[in-house]
Parts: sequence; C-alpha cells; structure tokens
Amino acid sequence: MTTPPPTDPIRLTQLSHGGGCGCKIAPKVLQEALAGLSMGFPHPDLLVGNATADDAAVFRLRDDLALVATTDFFMPIVDDAYDFGRIAAANAISDIYAMGATPVLALAIVGMPINTLPMAEVRRIMAGGAAICHEAGIPLAGGHSIDAPEPIYGLAVMGTIHPDRIKRNADARPGDLLILGKPLGIGILSAALKKGLLDEAGYQVLLDTATRLNRPGIAFADWPGVHALTDVTGFGLLGHLLEVCRASGVAARVDVAAVPVLPAALDLARAGHGPGAIERNWASYGAEVVLDPALPVWTQRLLCDAQTSGGLLVACAPDMAGAVLERFRADGFAQAAVIGALLTGPAVVSCR
Repeated sequence: MTTPPPTDPIRLTQLSHGGGCGCKIAPKVLQEALAGLSMGFPHPDLLVGNATADDAAVFRLRDDLALVATTDFFMPIVDDAYDFGRIAAANAISDIYAMGATPVLALAIVGMPINTLPMAEVRRIMAGGAAICHEAGIPLAGGHSIDAPEPIYGLAVMGTIHPDRIKRNADARPGDLLILGKPLGIGILSAALKKGLLDEAGYQVLLDTATRLNRPGIAFADWPGVHALTDVTGFGLLGHLLEVCRASGVAARVDVAAVPVLPAALDLARAGHGPGAIERNWASYGAEVVLDPALPVWTQRLLCDAQTSGGLLVACAPDMAGAVLERFRADGFAQAAVIGALLTGPAVVSCR
C-alpha cells in the first residue's frame, strides 16, 4: 500500500480542542447522560449490551456464532495525518480484541474541515486507517463522511466469536491476577507533543505503542482460565479497572511499582504534564479509589492518564498468569506485567 506524501506542514492537533481518547466524555458525565435511558427493547440474542460498560456489543446469530460490534473515533492525537489514521484504527479494532473476538470488517467514520485541511491530508488519514485494517487482516469496506469543524476519524468494526467464548468485563473473580499488556503514558506523551515538548524518540515510542494491535485477545478467548478482558483507553487504568470491578462485583488491588510505564511519560508526569482528561477522570471516580499516602502525588496522574489504543487488561486465574504473559511477549508486548489482583469486596481499587 502506497502512503500518500505529506502536504505542507500542518499541525493537526491545533485544529481540535482535544485529542485521542482524551476527548471522551468524562465517566461521571457519561453516567448522568445515560441514567434511566432505554437503549432499545430487550432481545434474547443480545448477549452483551450497554449494561456493564463493556467494550463492544455482542449479538448471537446462531448457537455457534455471535456478531461483535463496536465504534470508536476521535480527534487528532498526533500531527502526522497518516499516523493519526493508524492510531485511530488500531484503537477502534482493539474493542473487538478486548471481547476475545476476531475482527472481520471495518467501516470508516470521517469528519473533516474540508475548507481548512488539504484534501491530500484527508487522504493520508484514511490511508493510515486502511493500512492498520490491512495489518489486522480485515477489509475497510466503506463508511460515512461529513464536513466537520474539527478533524474526526475512526472506525465501526465488526467481529465474530463463539457465544461461549466471549470475554466480558463482568466475569472476573476474586483471586484473579490482573495483567496489563501495554505500558501507561500515551496520553501524557500526546499532551507533551501538543506543547512541543516531545522529542523524536518519544514520538516513536508513542507511535509504536499506540499502533500495536491487541491481537492476544483472540487467543485468550480459548483459555477458560482467562475470566475477563477489557482495554485501557480514555478513562485510564483506574477507570476501566473500576468498570470491571462494578460489573463483576469485586474489589481490586494495584501494586503501583509493578505497573509498566513508558519511561518518557514518567518524567513528564513528575513534572505535572498530561491531558486535561486526567483531572476529569479523577473527579469522576476518585471516591472509589484508595491511594496509599506514601505514593508520590504524580502516581495518580499516571493511573488516570487517558490512554489511546492502550493495552488489554486481563483478569485470570493465578495458574494462567505465566501463559498470559508468554502470549503477550510472543506478540511483541515486552512490558506486559502482573499489576495486582482482584479481591472479595465492594467495587473499590486500592493502590499501594
């Protein structure tokens, strides 16, 4: 696939008020918006809907086949148009992997300020998305576009899975270990990029991390000892872990020293940098988190950092942890690590 050449330099991140999964509506605001809202009539074949804030909807087509469907889109997280398309596509496909499903088809969601952004750059965004779909082995079969005041790109993605192998966020168990597939810090790096504080090496780390496909999710579907999956995106590690806790009726403990972090993001977090989503996330769910007073103040920023195309978060039986880590590392996730465990108790995350 030929990559269209860039046009005259243009900073995509300056054309939008936010970027990546940091654009997501804050968890508390979203809960208020959805409170009491009927999302349609009950259906016996809707196996996963919006009740537990899972990553995708799942609809049973027959006894041995279910359709998994999701959509995800956002404004630019980086300035290079091709890279923006790649990151947005990888992020959208991740929701399919996070259900244990195999992606089969994608449709593009495109909103562009056509009087501001050169058409060559629009083509580069879409070419980046198509390249990731090709890497995932799925066709980009069409989509929909509008003239919008800010650049928006993403995908609607469909996948398939056996109904008995779905990995919900609601099936975690007390005693499970928690494994995170990618290091934290993508949101902090992207915020630094927008301010001109990220060097080329840091940018390459951001790009390599955000475009790595969460393919291990497909393998985990066949492993009974993997009880629950989700991916860590705009609500940060704590927000998405709390979704697992609420849906499964468990508590969680996070061993902060074990959480993998992108080195450049660590220095930036210590200096107070990061997206505004960090504060919005903490305001939404901080009451459900217990932070050890001995932890540095910047720890909270990392744990709430809005990840774009972040890692899979796995809840598995302790005797499966070695196999899960081996699967991650075989697919290039060198920093995957056990970061804590699930406990009996109310949906609270304790960080120590």
